[in-house]
Amino acid sequence: MSSKKIGFWSVWALGVGGIVGGLFPALGVVIQIADAGAPLAFAIAGTIALITTYAYAKLSVAHPCRGGTVTFLNQAFGLGLFSGTLNLLLWFSYVVMLSFYLQAFGSYGISLFTESTQPIWKHLLISLAILGTTGLNLLTANHIGKSQIWIVSFKLGILILFIIMGSSHIDISRLAPASVSSLQSIFAGAMVIFLSYEGFELIANTAEDLVNPKHTLPRVYYSVIGFVILLYVLIALVTLGAEPIEQILAAKDYTLAEVAKPIMGQFGSVLMTIAALLSTLSASNATLYGSARFSSVIAKSRGFDGSEINGRDQSSIGLFITSGITLIIANFFDISRISTMGSAGFLLIFAAVNLANARMHRYTKSKQWISLLGVGICLVALGMLIWFALQTDPQTVWVLVFMVGVAIGIEVIYYLSKNRQLHL
Repeated sequence: MSSKKIGFWSVWALGVGGIVGGLFPALGVVIQIADAGAPLAFAIAGTIALITTYAYAKLSVAHPCRGGTVTFLNQAFGLGLFSGTLNLLLWFSYVVMLSFYLQAFGSYGISLFTESTQPIWKHLLISLAILGTTGLNLLTANHIGKSQIWIVSFKLGILILFIIMGSSHIDISRLAPASVSSLQSIFAGAMVIFLSYEGFELIANTAEDLVNPKHTLPRVYYSVIGFVILLYVLIALVTLGAEPIEQILAAKDYTLAEVAKPIMGQFGSVLMTIAALLSTLSASNATLYGSARFSSVIAKSRGFDGSEINGRDQSSIGLFITSGITLIIANFFDISRISTMGSAGFLLIFAAVNLANARMHRYTKSKQWISLLGVGICLVALGMLIWFALQTDPQTVWVLVFMVGVAIGIEVIYYLSKNRQLHL
């Protein structure tokens, strides 16, 4: 392993790159739910993420390792049924998030083809993207990592240009308070697209390679989330102010490419599409890499070594399993359902991470009340999301119950197969 250390901006680019890919699929979804309240919904979801970054920053400094969330949960709660279930749920949630990115990749990609062939192209693009990123992860992340800062710079440049040019196209009447949805819809929208802020915890995996992690990590966490909140809110404002809500919803799967046409012209729309493709593909690659690593860390924490899987590399086994499940979910699940499932999973995980930091607050030198507040907010948000799903799409709740049930079932089977005492 290289001893070369990385600095603030490299990790900042990784953090922003891991998050902003979620904007492209989330924007149409949140506008459909919250209407003109979408900017506020993004701000609410971002605030929950910001509170959780406090726990991640403290835990990352105290445990500077590549295990990230898995390590934090194991350290706080031990290797029992509780931490094991949460670790598996984390992996399931990453699969859902990966599907979320790939659906956006397919939706923006088909805008480059004729309407009659778009359904076929969407499935083809999604499948090619997951197979391509799987192939890349089988090779090396070194060259891909070097290009990350350039990809992030390009897509941020396009998005900032969109904000600057779009500010002159805003019709204030479309943003008037009278047109804002009810507060209930705004909170529901915030919870459903909470997944769009997911990805910042990938920063924890860089702790070992950082220059002065104790000083750098907190700055990276807070600046990344703060920047992304501002970016999301401004883009939502420009989008809603530049186009009638009916036109936005007619193209909700590729909202930014459609809204970019009157603001930046056809060339600008193509640029936005390219930015979306690069953003969602790079986010997919980072997520697939991270989820494969998580599966390896989970396997090792449960006592599996290479000999137990015929000498095959655990990361490769996890990579193939993750890719196969993602291929099915991304091709056959609705994007709103994917968003709801993923957001619910991560809200539950983040509540546990906040609880982990509250439990170890003396060791991490934290203010316990901040993380306890984070636990409460995440659980309240989860409750609101489940309530909204029960009102609009009850099947989504059953999918979440199934995910949690499978995670618990796998852990119970593991303990029984190893003749180990089952404990929380």
